Amino acid sequence: MLKPNDQTTLLDHVFRPPEGFRRMYLELAWHGAGFRGWQSQAMGERTVQDVLSEALESFGGAFRAVASGRTDAGVHAHCMVAHVDLALDYPVAAPKLARALGSRLPYDLKVMQATEAPPNFHARHTCLWREYRYFLDTRAQPHPLECDRALWFPYPLELEALQRGAELLIGEHDFSAFASQEDRQPVRNLLALEWVPTPNGLELRLRGKSFLRHMVRAIVGTLLRVGDGNMSLEQLKILLEGKSRAHTGKNVPAHGLHFWQAAYPNIPPKYE
Repeated sequence: MLKPNDQTTLLDHVFRPPEGFRRMYLELAWHGAGFRGWQSQAMGERTVQDVLSEALESFGGAFRAVASGRTDAGVHAHCMVAHVDLALDYPVAAPKLARALGSRLPYDLKVMQATEAPPNFHARHTCLWREYRYFLDTRAQPHPLECDRALWFPYPLELEALQRGAELLIGEHDFSAFASQEDRQPVRNLLALEWVPTPNGLELRLRGKSFLRHMVRAIVGTLLRVGDGNMSLEQLKILLEGKSRAHTGKNVPAHGLHFWQAAYPNIPPKYE
């Protein structure tokens, strides 16, 4: 039990690795098509957590990795932060871990960086915000090499309406209307929400402390209804305040969604 004069803080006590282990900071990237999301599944489906754990355990003692976010099936990760606790006698040194895992991991999952974790670091609980991006390909014909990473949407969209709709959702709201199969409290705080033109279409950038199940995909589907003129800004406002899922736009497909990055105290974001 911690004593009042103990120099170890409560945060140290809660988030430090178990005795005999050291904590590693990981940056992961994966193509989501072949995974049933991040988290292990009861039926044994292929997940990122299971594939990564098998590779880590092939070298020595390792706990299961903890990620900053739990992505759904089919969602990609550009830079997912995770941590893993490795035994002190783990035979692979931190500078060599990413390279060593390269030979044990499949082509659609890689550890891009591995370092000793900062003090008190926990990939999930010390995360300041998470960023997702959703990609639209608005060209007349989809490019075959990009069709599994962006939603092909070759229909007219009004960018100003998209931006104004996004602005209505920024801040703290009850996002019940944008959640699926959710039993957690529905209030979330969107820190940033912006449509950005790209050479091939548009991308929606979302930052928040946390997100509800399917929330991002429902937001994109609803904003597309605003952008193509099938929903007014007033209707969007009523939808948000009314908390009813019935009139929300359909969830867009998972293959256009990318977990982009996560931010932590004393660790600068990977991308601006």
